[in-house]
Amino acid sequence: MSRWNRIVGHDWAVQLLDGSLMHSRIGHAYLISGVEQIGKTLLARTFAQGLNCGASPDERPCGQCRTCKLIETDHHPDVRLILPEISGRGKLSLKIDQIRILQKELNLSPYEAKYRVAIIKRFDTANINAANAFLKTLEEPPSNVILLLTTLDSHTLLPTITSRCRTINLRPVASDLIEETLMTRHGVSSDDALLLSRLANGRIGWAIDASKDPEILQHRQNQLALLRESLHGKRVSRFTLAEKLSRKPEVLPIMLRTWLSWWHDLALLAIRNDFYGPPLPISNIDFKQQLETLAHSWPEDRIMNSFKQTELAIWQLERNANSRLVLENLFLKYPLD
Repeated sequence: MSRWNRIVGHDWAVQLLDGSLMHSRIGHAYLISGVEQIGKTLLARTFAQGLNCGASPDERPCGQCRTCKLIETDHHPDVRLILPEISGRGKLSLKIDQIRILQKELNLSPYEAKYRVAIIKRFDTANINAANAFLKTLEEPPSNVILLLTTLDSHTLLPTITSRCRTINLRPVASDLIEETLMTRHGVSSDDALLLSRLANGRIGWAIDASKDPEILQHRQNQLALLRESLHGKRVSRFTLAEKLSRKPEVLPIMLRTWLSWWHDLALLAIRNDFYGPPLPISNIDFKQQLETLAHSWPEDRIMNSFKQTELAIWQLERNANSRLVLENLFLKYPLD
């Protein structure tokens, strides 16, 4: 199906969008939600190509025409990709100035394409002023304008925003499909494909990026080394580590999600030990032996509490809590290795 075949694991979403192109039932605004690196922007960009592709209707998007190539590289004058900016506190934020500039552009007629398209990434990071300003565009969109918003969770947006969009909720991609895609489309070895598919947790975009960039897995190794350092340390050394880590608040959510994966695996192994059931699929398969040892060493309630406290810490950081205090409280709840 033309360029749609790049999109793996979201067949129903492809059928919906491709069908709207084929039958000219195109909405003025779409909201694509799902976890990070699951394929939201790829889906939006491919749809933008289909909207403006110069090929015949049954071949759109072709990926070969001038329009498709310009959109692919974010260089088409009528298709804008809006990214949130990083604030002084290391948080992503869509600001009202970005929305106002975009609104002025959308009021202009397309230069050469059929539609002006705005792809706005992570609309969940829009502050209240930006969201309210954009609401006016959603209520009365200019003609020949299509708005494509992406978000991690549609439920975090104002109901007045979601009610004016066609919502497409992308689900995590099955690990076996990610594994197969890595081997057949990207030439990844079977062992590496298995590891990446487990670590991806349904995020096919992350798996593809990690297969091409060794630093991604190295960062994971470094993050897990910091977790082990915290588990080995007593209270004073843990507080010292918390102070050190809090100096870079922008990297903490990613690091804690890596830690969360570790605790999730421990919880699965501890549950299996209690009930003597069949092996459960864990993510960090390259640390399986170490995880099994810890699952036998620590009580299940301590493991589950560490998992829940790590989840809570991520939630707190997303709401701009003090990074150092969050980490100190987290380390107090972790068991000693």
